[in-house]
Amino acid sequence: MKKLIYLFIGAAVILSSCGGSKTEDQKNTAIAKGDVKYGGVFKMNETEDFKSLYPLNVTMALEQRIANQLFEGLVQLNQEDLSIVPGLSDTWEINDDATEYVFHIRKGVMFHDNTCFEGGTGRELKAQDFKYCFDRIAVSDPSNQMYWLFKDKVKGANEYHDSAKNGKPLEGGISGVTVVDDYTIKIELNYSFAGFLNIISHNACQVYPKEAVDTYGAEIRINCVGTGPFKVNKIKEGETVILGRNTNYWKSDKLGNKLPYLDGLKFSFNKEKKAELLEFKKGNLDLVFRLPLEMISDVVGELNDAQKGGNRPYVMQVVPALSVYYLGLQHKLPPFDNVDVRRAFNYAVDRESIVTYTLQGEGRAATHGIVPPFKGYDFENVKGYEYSPEKAKEHLKAAGYPNGAGFPEITLQINPGGGDRNVQIAEVVQKMLNENLGINVKIEQMQFAQHLENLETGKATFWRAGWIADYPDPENFLNLLYGGHVPADIETKAYINAMRYQSPKFDSVFNSALREIDDVKRFDLFRQADQIAIDDAAIMPIFYDENTRLIQVYVKNFPSNAMEYRDMSEVYFDHDEDSE
Repeated sequence: MKKLIYLFIGAAVILSSCGGSKTEDQKNTAIAKGDVKYGGVFKMNETEDFKSLYPLNVTMALEQRIANQLFEGLVQLNQEDLSIVPGLSDTWEINDDATEYVFHIRKGVMFHDNTCFEGGTGRELKAQDFKYCFDRIAVSDPSNQMYWLFKDKVKGANEYHDSAKNGKPLEGGISGVTVVDDYTIKIELNYSFAGFLNIISHNACQVYPKEAVDTYGAEIRINCVGTGPFKVNKIKEGETVILGRNTNYWKSDKLGNKLPYLDGLKFSFNKEKKAELLEFKKGNLDLVFRLPLEMISDVVGELNDAQKGGNRPYVMQVVPALSVYYLGLQHKLPPFDNVDVRRAFNYAVDRESIVTYTLQGEGRAATHGIVPPFKGYDFENVKGYEYSPEKAKEHLKAAGYPNGAGFPEITLQINPGGGDRNVQIAEVVQKMLNENLGINVKIEQMQFAQHLENLETGKATFWRAGWIADYPDPENFLNLLYGGHVPADIETKAYINAMRYQSPKFDSVFNSALREIDDVKRFDLFRQADQIAIDDAAIMPIFYDENTRLIQVYVKNFPSNAMEYRDMSEVYFDHDEDSE
């Protein structure tokens, strides 16, 4: 099975499907210019529950996939190539040293109709709304986990954060964020930062009205009021999220057709990947993201059948992901406060074997740094850890635990998501550490919310983690290891850098990279920082992920990308290609 999936990278592959008939949800109701079809409800499933859809508390990939349909920012990502494109700002200017960004906001954009507004009718978006939301990024609040985006970078963000934390927020909010007029907002930075547009594309920089915060308080997490192509119709937590078409949406396609094309979106929350795939094959879902490992061979077999002339087809999309799957190590507590222990663990794990046999070729062994393969980034010149039981034993002996003697039993904490692959990988790592180091590892599963709580508050010492890019830049991965994010005491939450890794050498190079305007030089500095962190065994990278998904053949305008970033505004159904 080794790397069978690689045969399909970058291609749409027609596969055999069975069963399923055209439902009311899938029917087209109108045809627009360019033979684009209006109508239909796009149905998809998530295997874990969401915690919040409020932009400042969206920390899970599944939350982003829902919230991105409801909220928008000044700029957004192109769904096909992840480049920065205009959003609620149609134009902007950046000064020569990249310290000042001026955004011009579109006129006539309306917030969703909602009871938080007088009369229930949404009002027009203004620059002051962005000022309000950007100030909230720097507010010290349990529902805000995004201060790191503006910290140190935006002029006045640190001062406003400290003042708000002390209960006396500075009048005027963040001094570096100013409203020029109703449709213009300016952001000033403390230093040159050529990658700042990536920050602005982050979901935490999406806009929502003050009226919604005042009306709903903490329950804004499910009372979503944005400007996006869809709006909330119904949320039944743990069961379903139903979004309806925003008939007042500002955007049209290149031919002048009003967006979105779909009538709505429906998210279900079935925890079983096998059941999800079966529902897809019955025609009850329009998308499956990530296949159950034990069913990959069945899907590949169906490909072979379809090539010989199969039944009704579906489409398989596979692209290398901007995502790294790793094991976190708590640097402030024994035994991982010892660099030789961390290096021993890294050498003791056979990443190639995990990818080949456990993942059945779905991924790439993380034998380099924390940053995955990335255009323009020389990741191959970051030297990671090859599999070497001999070197692993040497480092464990140097740490004072020859052949594992006296080493404490530790717990590998995981969440049960990922279509069982989290469990399977944990069991393989458990076996390798025992066989190669004589160490006993206990595996403990817990739901994702508790999993995050434990690692962020320093209660976990060894855990499963992963990072999917928030935006396409090496900085987004290396920021996880920046020492400036580490709180003074271990009880205080570390939303970023839960490993609590601190290295003056890493921080110095990382900060130099942030301030470099030339992308070639900037990326090389990030590569140097990556190597420093890997030499320190800051984490245990296991593999660089791939995004594999199946979509029904009638689904159009839905390209796959390295971040699984979804913009459903231009997706439509065309059943003319769907044989009855």
